[in-house]
Amino acid sequence: MMTPATVAAGLHGTIDEALKLFSGVDERRTAVHPAPGTWCAREVLGHLIDSACNNHRRFIIGQSADVARFDGYNQDDWVSRQRYHEMPWRDLVALWTAYNRHLAHVIGCTPAPALAHAALSPDGSTTVTLGFIMEDYVHHLRHHLDQLRSLLVP
Repeated sequence: MMTPATVAAGLHGTIDEALKLFSGVDERRTAVHPAPGTWCAREVLGHLIDSACNNHRRFIIGQSADVARFDGYNQDDWVSRQRYHEMPWRDLVALWTAYNRHLAHVIGCTPAPALAHAALSPDGSTTVTLGFIMEDYVHHLRHHLDQLRSLLVP
């Protein structure tokens, strides 16, 4: 298992990589849906903001040894209700960046023993540790950055 500092460093590196991808993007391209029923780049980034919000709660509450289950959420409802496709790309990037820099701070100052705290996964299918939730957050983020790269780079 990684340490809080290495997970936080990985998150900072991922943020820096994403900001290079996001710079100079054609604003119009961020609103294009690649196929019916799929998210445009703004909605993918909005989903990542929602993921940051929901994982922020998990990262804090998961530091308590008495947590029984990490909360889940309906990602499609969150994205559609917030109408991310109508927001300027630069505003989404600024919010996503600030939130993730804060999460890197939260992860980095988490006491190492708390990473072993275990609870049911958000879908209730298995038991996971806080350390897994933190590492998986960065992995999930990288997955969606690959998706964004395919949407944004001609």
